[in-house]
Amino acid sequence: MYIKSPLLGLTALMTVSVGRAAGAEREPAEYIKICDVLGSGYSYIPNTETCLRIGGYVRYDIGLGDVRSYDSARTSDVRTGEDQGTWRNSTRFTFKTWTGQQTELGALTTYTETHVNFGNSANSHDSPQNYDFNSGLALASAWVELGGLRVGKEGSAFDTFVSYAGDVLDSMLVPSAGFDTNV
Repeated sequence: MYIKSPLLGLTALMTVSVGRAAGAEREPAEYIKICDVLGSGYSYIPNTETCLRIGGYVRYDIGLGDVRSYDSARTSDVRTGEDQGTWRNSTRFTFKTWTGQQTELGALTTYTETHVNFGNSANSHDSPQNYDFNSGLALASAWVELGGLRVGKEGSAFDTFVSYAGDVLDSMLVPSAGFDTNV
């Protein structure tokens, strides 16, 4: 009799637990809340009404042959001292962010684009050695736009439309002006 009572209680408890687990459906966990107001690729920053999109790319360029005319990288023959054709490489990492949210004055959006470049070059035109160089961090674009008014740093629409210095003029011969605008 003493064993029967706890055994019945345990059986009843297990029956209730199993019935609860089978009948209750969990809500799906929402780790990233998608923001489709601004387009594809955006998600909400947690606990805010701001949408965020992150992107970028990595680019690697390699060139072979006479590269002295490109970035001053050069080697010389050990015996004769003459310039040799060689190779050059460069890598670019670009990081982009977009944010946006609706306000009483319209959509508030931001954009940033950052470049990190790394490659090889000679540190002097008279040096026979190739050296690695890092041209550092460059902020290519950064702006804030509210209700159609944009303020920030961006490339000039005129320069990019006419292909910068153009296909006829070489920027090595005729240097062109800066390409950034501050709106």
